[in-house]
Amino acid sequence: MSRMELWAVILGGMLVTYVTRLSIVLIGSDRLPAQLRAALRFVPPAVLSALIVPALVRPEGSLDFSFENTALVAGILAGLVAWKTRNPWLTIASGLAARAALLLML
Repeated sequence: MSRMELWAVILGGMLVTYVTRLSIVLIGSDRLPAQLRAALRFVPPAVLSALIVPALVRPEGSLDFSFENTALVAGILAGLVAWKTRNPWLTIASGLAARAALLLML
């Protein structure tokens, strides 16, 4: 891919994202159908999962479901903390602390 094509893809992605968000703002979220509003609530967790899960189960490029995969073990612990506390800062801190402790032990 040439440099010009790369910039075209980046700018095109930015434009599509901006127009999509702008349309919601201009229409107003109160005018959206209730089913669409309910479905849009699942977009952030779905995107976050799509970014995080591959990094946890494929840290070196191949599947690794062992206890030696410190990212996966720390991620599971952070997920449990998030589920129980609903506190994003505590979730991040517990995940980082667990990963550091696991790396020191192994």
